[in-house]
Amino acid sequence: MKASQRLLVKKSVNPANFNKGGFEKTLSAFSLTMMGVGAIVGSGIFITPGIIAAKYAGPAAMLSFVIAAVVCSLAALCYAEFSSTIPLAGSAYTYVYTVFGEFLAWILGWSLISEYLFAVSSVAVSWSSYFQNLMSGFGLKLPTFLTAAAGTAGVSGAGFNLIAFVVVLAVSLLLVGGLQESTRVNSIMVIVKILVIVLFIGVAIFFVKPANYHPFMPHGVSGLVKGASLAFYAYIGFDAVSTASEEVKNPKRNMPIGIVGSLVVASILYVAMAAVLVGVVHYSKLNVGDPVAYALAVIHQNWAAGIVSLGAVVGMTTVLIVMLYGGTRLLFAISRDGLLPKVFRTVSPHTKVPVKSTWIFGIIASVFAAVIPLDKIAELVNIGTLFAFAMVSIGVVFLRRHETLQQINSSFKVPFYPVLPVVSFLACVYLMLNLQAFTWHMFGIWLVIGIVIYFAYSYRHSRIRAGLRAKESKS
Repeated sequence: MKASQRLLVKKSVNPANFNKGGFEKTLSAFSLTMMGVGAIVGSGIFITPGIIAAKYAGPAAMLSFVIAAVVCSLAALCYAEFSSTIPLAGSAYTYVYTVFGEFLAWILGWSLISEYLFAVSSVAVSWSSYFQNLMSGFGLKLPTFLTAAAGTAGVSGAGFNLIAFVVVLAVSLLLVGGLQESTRVNSIMVIVKILVIVLFIGVAIFFVKPANYHPFMPHGVSGLVKGASLAFYAYIGFDAVSTASEEVKNPKRNMPIGIVGSLVVASILYVAMAAVLVGVVHYSKLNVGDPVAYALAVIHQNWAAGIVSLGAVVGMTTVLIVMLYGGTRLLFAISRDGLLPKVFRTVSPHTKVPVKSTWIFGIIASVFAAVIPLDKIAELVNIGTLFAFAMVSIGVVFLRRHETLQQINSSFKVPFYPVLPVVSFLACVYLMLNLQAFTWHMFGIWLVIGIVIYFAYSYRHSRIRAGLRAKESKS
């Protein structure tokens, strides 16, 4: 076999192995939907609608979220078909390994590691900021060098964000206790978060002024589209649901429901929040760090501001739970294929959780959150996610042509095939090309590190390649 063929060796899928991952199947469609909403709806719902309205779309910000939801739903439908056809841990990494081969799967898997790792770290830093604001309301304040990383504005010398460090370790401790307990806590927090959002809408809707909706599109269609590009990133997170495939009861039915359902619920919340926010306050005044709290102050409903801050903290906690969970399951899948050390695929016989992997991932993320400024660790999240969306979207075309997978009875098929997967692929590539040059530079450095690791370790330890070598030696 040629070297190029060895790099693109594909993972064979045997339906008989779908239930042999060592995980306990505890997740229902409701649990998956709550995971998706928990990952998508974080603190951004209290900030992003105001920024999009003020800078780009004006009152049409609600339509920007609709457009972004439509684009995101294209990728979500592709994920739904893959996850119901191949219910294995690893999400996009496993799907690409099956249809495109090992090297591309490793590149994508390495990119997704950056998405989950830096998403957890950046959200933890934001969580720390919101938590400090809550504590200051009670007259409690930690020294600056214990609440901000070195390099953050106003921090000289060494800094260590203790709160961000501790919250990631706390979530890691929750996850190693067992998936059923973690999803129960996540579901409760998601419900609390939704209630807080509904509370704001219920209070503010009585102060909506129709005049604030004029002009509806002050910056025209271009402003609407630019707003949609920013809104797209608010929906990132639903792909983490697909990492749970091996722990889902009846994945052929529940995976599509969880992925698509979470996106629908999140879209309704974002659109409703944007519609009410721009109706209460003129869009030109919403370019502030806390537009929801600002709107409440304008209508003299300050009593609700503290509740909204609490909702933001709870919202970010659910993001931490789901993204940290997704990262550990991704590491498990890559390790099971031999591309990472076996420590990442060890599952506890008691809790049915990859305990060592969870702690390793959690400790690394907590250190990053504690010592690296937020603007430096958030850059790799978007591009890694869009790369995964693009590969999964175009991968559906190859999935339908796969001889073995054609025999698997998938409960969900992407409609309007092959147009929809191709359109989704092109939309994701377009958004990637519009990212900042700095993001591409960081992504390139991350990929170079991943390629070095692949040829130094993964290529030689690949379980599939080991099987091929065994067959060749016999022949």
